[in-house]
Amino acid sequence: MQNFNYLVGCGGTRRAALVDPAWEVERVLEQAAGAGLDVTDILITHTHPDHIEGLARAQRATGASVHVHRLEAARARARLDDGPVREIEDGDVIPVGDLSIRAIHTPGHTSGATCYLVPGGVITGDTLFIGRCGRVDFPGSDPVAMFSSLRRLAALPDDTVVYPGHNYARRPTSTIGREKTENVHMSAPDLEEFLRRRLGVVS
Repeated sequence: MQNFNYLVGCGGTRRAALVDPAWEVERVLEQAAGAGLDVTDILITHTHPDHIEGLARAQRATGASVHVHRLEAARARARLDDGPVREIEDGDVIPVGDLSIRAIHTPGHTSGATCYLVPGGVITGDTLFIGRCGRVDFPGSDPVAMFSSLRRLAALPDDTVVYPGHNYARRPTSTIGREKTENVHMSAPDLEEFLRRRLGVVS
């Protein structure tokens, strides 16, 4: 499914966060070890299986604290044998060494979907892809909420690098500025046009 996993590391303390541990957990942890990083935190953008299939393996291997939005915490806990789960809310700051990672609640794809603002960029999970946005026809999805979430992300600085949850485009990253002009869903001028483009319907 061309998922991206991300490691966000602090160069000073060598502490790191692993985002959305899916199927290649061991490979990602080997890369972390090779870079001299100690994975102390696991960040979940949302709890669809293709983003948390490897959650238990990652937590067992690292002892890391798991951070997930309150609305999806129960689904994350159901995947874990044990281990600390921090229920986060919009605006919460997660310290990883000397880094401060801020949670941005972006419902739409799922009720507790969360993006993570990292230095110079934003990890968007399945909220914002390059050229489009995540699906809004799943149980728990909300197209109106997705429109609002995309508007929130559009308010970030134009040079913010977008790190999406899947490799669905010709390039792995983009910027908020580029997506505001080139993304068929993010560039919709109003809710009615967004619904037409995303669902083929109007409000």
